[in-house]
Amino acid sequence: MSALSEKSNQPINAKVTRISSSSLEAGKKAYRWNRENYSRNRRRFDIWFFVLTLLFKLWLEGKKWSYIGGYTEEKKKARRQARAVWIRESLLELGPTFIKVGQLFSTRADIFPSEYVEELSKLQDRVPAFDYEQVAAIVKEDLGKSVEQLFASFDPTPLAAASLGQVHKAQLHSGETVVVKVQRPGLKKLFTIDLAILKWIARYFQNHPRWGKGRDWIGIYDECCRILWEEADYLNEGRNADTFRRNFQTYERVRVPRVYWRYTSLRVLTLEFVPGIKVSHHEALDAAGVDRSIIARLGAETYLQQLLYDGFFHADPHPGNLAVSPEGQLIFYDFGMMGRIQGNVKDNLMETLFGIAEKSGDRVLNSLVKLGALAPVEDTSAVRRSIQYMLDNFMDEPFEEQSVAEISDDLYEIAYNNPFRFPATFTFVMRAFSTLEGVGKTLDPEFNFMAVAQPYAMELMNSNGYDNNKTLFDEIGRQAASMSSTALGLPRRLEETIDKLEKGDLRLRVRSIESDRILRRMSGIQLGTNYSLLIAAFTISATILVVNELITLAVIMALAASASAFAWIRLLKRLDRWDRM
Repeated sequence: MSALSEKSNQPINAKVTRISSSSLEAGKKAYRWNRENYSRNRRRFDIWFFVLTLLFKLWLEGKKWSYIGGYTEEKKKARRQARAVWIRESLLELGPTFIKVGQLFSTRADIFPSEYVEELSKLQDRVPAFDYEQVAAIVKEDLGKSVEQLFASFDPTPLAAASLGQVHKAQLHSGETVVVKVQRPGLKKLFTIDLAILKWIARYFQNHPRWGKGRDWIGIYDECCRILWEEADYLNEGRNADTFRRNFQTYERVRVPRVYWRYTSLRVLTLEFVPGIKVSHHEALDAAGVDRSIIARLGAETYLQQLLYDGFFHADPHPGNLAVSPEGQLIFYDFGMMGRIQGNVKDNLMETLFGIAEKSGDRVLNSLVKLGALAPVEDTSAVRRSIQYMLDNFMDEPFEEQSVAEISDDLYEIAYNNPFRFPATFTFVMRAFSTLEGVGKTLDPEFNFMAVAQPYAMELMNSNGYDNNKTLFDEIGRQAASMSSTALGLPRRLEETIDKLEKGDLRLRVRSIESDRILRRMSGIQLGTNYSLLIAAFTISATILVVNELITLAVIMALAASASAFAWIRLLKRLDRWDRM
């Protein structure tokens, strides 16, 4: 729906710009997945070839001998950056499912390196449009009538083509101008094949000793499946648009297109034609006399309204989905990806805010566990220290001077090496905040998202019992209440501990660093002995083969002896490094 925004050098009621040049270039390219009768086996081969190539590249990254001219951190970073570009281009080649998965992964900086997230955030739908004959067939199959019977006019050239569908401008017999969004043919078949393969990949990563640790890949896969199938259901998108429109029906400064349900089905969505100027086209906004600073503030306020009061928010507010009418109204497009915040989530978010305001690492930690943002583990001391360090060192500036992007980067940096598993809702919110902050700053260099958010946050915190002007006696009273609560709960906790002891359910874990070192060294020495035996056996075998003039076999034995010797030397170096550590 983002194609409804006009080009910056055109008036609002001018003819809508056709498909972009990048889409036209994509249209010249023949993608195998875009064929009507593509091969399932070929599809499986393409996907597994990409996955196995990626695994090989990841394995090679940790091998210092693979770096030409010697290993350095700069070379490792450059290689990771090049691989991130390769992943983005490969996902474009693999088509709709992987484009959408890549866009979802661009919000998961808690799981993927920053280089991957940065490249995936550039992932845009550059796919060819499909034929008008296919559009007409889908409309007739889903709505029961031909295009000519349903519409007075229907432009066969799409306004825009995306991975899931394309948009056409049309006019109803009653005279209203509408846009018709038609789903790409064969999309659900493609989803079924791709998601079955992705499930195997998710299971592999879940069971991997390195990449599966602290990561819920199966949960991430299930979340991706849910979002993909919801976006493929245009009836669901229509309901989202109606709900969003009702939430803002009393806001004169916000415009949401109306759904024409008579012309809507699972694969066809008909919406009111609401043209506007893209928020990224600053010259056109200035020419129309729109105050950009007001639009920047309006975007932040509408999103805070969605998040904190409605509990139903637009999960993808990028510049293509936001436009401005000549009257200065903010127009929202594309309601396929929406987020919901349940009541208990709001309560736990407030608890997190209280903990941040008090700089209490324990309170923040407990609220994150309740939110599902932190996986419960036996030892949370490392995570608690990270949270407390962030509260002590990054929260010294006033609230209104904070940057959403910097805060989210700090959170993801902590989460990347800890057992965090941010839920999709949280990552969507953080990405939306960062996007809106970026859009606001391009509209108005003086714009500050946190300054707009401050009164909303304080109002919610005060309504939930937080007082920013606490006295010493208030703090003593709070601590006394906390101590009394702990004291009253102590007998119950002692009883539970004794009960676990009696049942044998209480586990005591003791770790001796010195014992670990000795055991590791003994294991290394035993492995070194095995390597020595192998070197001796291969050397003797090579000697005997040379004596018997079996030169080829002798060379093979000599190579095996050399490989064993190389492994033995590496083991000695590792043992020496462990001792120094």
